[in-house]
Formats: sequence, C-alpha cells, structure tokens
Amino acid sequence: MEPAPAGQKEGSSRFRASEHQHARYNPLRDDWVLVSAHRVKRPWQGQLEKPPPEDVPRWDPKNPLCPGATRANGEVNPQYEGTFVFPNDFPALQPDAPEPDDSDHPLFRAAPARGVCKVMCFHPWSDLTLPLMSLAEIRTVIDAWAELATDLGASYPWVQIFENKGAMMGCSNPHPHCQVWASSFLPNEARLEDRTQREHLSQHGVPMLLEYAEQEARRKERLVVENADWLVVVPYWATWPYQTLLLPRRHVCRLQDLRESERDSLASIMKRLLIKYDNLFEVSFPYSMGWHGAPTGPHLEEDCRHWQLHAHYYPPLLRSATVRKFMVGYEMLAQAQRDLTPEQAAERLRSLPEVHYKEGDKEM
Repeated sequence: MEPAPAGQKEGSSRFRASEHQHARYNPLRDDWVLVSAHRVKRPWQGQLEKPPPEDVPRWDPKNPLCPGATRANGEVNPQYEGTFVFPNDFPALQPDAPEPDDSDHPLFRAAPARGVCKVMCFHPWSDLTLPLMSLAEIRTVIDAWAELATDLGASYPWVQIFENKGAMMGCSNPHPHCQVWASSFLPNEARLEDRTQREHLSQHGVPMLLEYAEQEARRKERLVVENADWLVVVPYWATWPYQTLLLPRRHVCRLQDLRESERDSLASIMKRLLIKYDNLFEVSFPYSMGWHGAPTGPHLEEDCRHWQLHAHYYPPLLRSATVRKFMVGYEMLAQAQRDLTPEQAAERLRSLPEVHYKEGDKEM
C-alpha cells in the first residue's frame, strides 16, 4: 500500500469539492459559506410551494400596475406603452421625515433616514416578464434604470434598483416591474462592499470584481453565459442554490457609465440568463435581483476606483418549481450553508437551451 500524500492522513480519501464538506470565503462580504455537497442526495419531505400561475391576464383593471388602472391613492395610471415610473404609494423612505432625538446611551442609537421610493413598470402587459420581452424592450428598461440612477444619484448617496420576481419573493402584483429606493445613507450591504473592495484595491492594486471576472472567464467552471462585454457566473462563494453574479469585463463604476454598445449587450445577456432560469424547472423563475455600483450624491466627487458595477441574482428554488431553500436555523444563527456546489449549479444552468420553453412550444 502506498503512503498517503503529504498532509493527508493514512486511510483518508482525497478531497473532492463535489463530494466533501468545506467552507468557502466570500471576499465581497468578508464572510464564509459552508458547502455540504454530500447532502444533495438527501430525500425531501418538507414544504412544497405553489407554482406561479400560468394564466395571468394581459390586462386587469384591478391590478394597480396596469395602464389605466386606479392605484390605492386614487391616481389613475396613464395608458403607457413602454416603461412607466411613479412614486411608491406606500414608501419605506420619505424625503421630509423629522430627525430622531439624540441618544442618551450608546446602545440605543438612531440616525436620520430620508429618501424616495419609486416603482418602475417594465411593460404594459402583465403576462410578460423580462425573459419574454424583446431585446429592444429590455434595452429600454436598462436606459430607464440608468436615467433614474443619474437623477436620484445627483443628490442621494445610494440608489438601490431591485426586482422581486414572483410571489415567493414577496411580489404582490403579477406585472413586470421593479423598485428604486434612494437613501440619504449608505445601507449595510453598500457599506460592506465599499470596505471590502477598497481594501482589495489597496492590497492588490486592482479592483476586486474586475480581477474576479478575469479569473472566472479563464477558469470557466462557474461560467453560465458570456459575451464580449459581460459574463454571468455562479460565484465561487454563492449562498443560494442558483445564485448568479452579472459582471462587466471593462472597469465600470456605475450603471449610468455604460456605453451604448454595453447596454445593448447587457440586454442580450440578461435575456439569455433569465431564459435559462425559466427553463431550469419550466416555470417563471422567482428571484430577487439588484444592482450595486459606486455610491453617488456627495461621493460623485470622490475616488471610487475600487468599485466595479455588478448585479446580484438571488433565486430561492432548489430542487424543483415547488421546493425552495430556506435560510433558517444554522444559517440564521451561525453561517450560510448550501448543498449543491456552485460548479454543479453552473453546469446545470449552462447546459440549458437559450430558447424559452414557452417560445419553444409555439414553434412546434
């Protein structure tokens, strides 16, 4: 019997990331995720989710996001034909809130929080989602995002663009739309990513996510889709089963800094990714996604070279259209944990067709 390799105990098996438990470091959040690949085969006897409805009406007068519908505040939507932006009728942030009183103890601190919240409809039809929209329609959405980021970012330090897709992610209206919240402060995730990216540039001389994109483009094992300007990966440190990270190849700090050609190619790669998501379980795939870029407002005059624009996609589905991952127990009290490895998830997504399953049915 041959002796075990140096650093490996006699009788122990060689480590395989696809079979053995291990922890992976997330440099963007400065934390760790436990990968328990051996648990993939465990039987599921837990909660089953209700699949999203497939019979959403194209127009519903009771849906407050539809053209011509009356919203909760009594306002009537215009007969819009493209994107439509309006103030959130129930905003989490308002521009004129009074400041809290000074704290009498360091354990009971409060700070001012002001801002604005907007809703943006992607399309007038309720039965469409981004993967079923045309490239020109998606490009219009991207341009509207950039315009909102510019307008709100002129005065607010942080502009968070995010989409909650599907009832599983808390979306209350079956209509293609997103939200945009601008705040007078940097939220927790923004402050964390600002620190980690700043430290990486200081220590290594290159923006973290620019270097990461170059590495993933070369390694390819976690690559899902790519084009000349963008790539999508299941990040090495992914927490959610089919989580992805959308990255530009060029150093870009903010969404509004994208070139015309990069906006076109962004529309293309978004459509390709989202078609793959829907095709995975042949369902309108739920997720929360959002853009992160360099802070704005007073930070526009600062050196933000450490930032690299990126979008996070966080989908909850695990094994099927009805089985989701829950972040509970150990994940709430200790650290994030996943079963399926990022490489396995990327391979599954990568192998899926880029023709939407609904469009494929029409062609047959």
